Amino acid sequence: MANPRLTPAPPVLVIMGVSGSGKTTVARPLAERLGWTFKEGDGLHPLANIAKMKADIPLTDIDRAPWLAAIAAWIDDQAAAGHAGVVTCSALKRAYRDRLTDGRPQVRIVFLKGSEPLIAERVARRTHHFMPPSLLASQFATLEPPTPEEHPIVVDIGQPVAAQVEAIVRALGSTAGESAPLHRP
Repeated sequence: MANPRLTPAPPVLVIMGVSGSGKTTVARPLAERLGWTFKEGDGLHPLANIAKMKADIPLTDIDRAPWLAAIAAWIDDQAAAGHAGVVTCSALKRAYRDRLTDGRPQVRIVFLKGSEPLIAERVARRTHHFMPPSLLASQFATLEPPTPEEHPIVVDIGQPVAAQVEAIVRALGSTAGESAPLHRP
């Protein structure tokens, strides 16, 4: 039996971008395609955060701290269980991404990149989401796009979802399914 401390953790992808960039829309079929566990990061927000967003109040770094801690805990739980995963998280600032990747070499950032007009159009068409269109500008103001040293996979959201999923799978190369135990939730 292999020493669990010497066995690398299965990969986890953090699908990031501003609200309306398509994180869930891309992450669900991506996780299904890879056979990896999917987690909707918005489901880990404290109720107080959701209430603030519904009230058109942008979140602060203090508001985001327990949410990021919950996502990091989910990533750690995946590693402990030996499961690869895909989780959505806006991860708008480098400090937020560092919180999710620190000590977790298996975590890879996937940045869903798109223009503000395209995303504003998408957000305006959405229903049943707690993030109002009025907060989109604050999301873009907060966004610190990933830098090359973060080794992100950057995906253009102007292409169809299937093409976005395929681009991510191609960028993963051999990581996708060959070196990691696959797990379906």
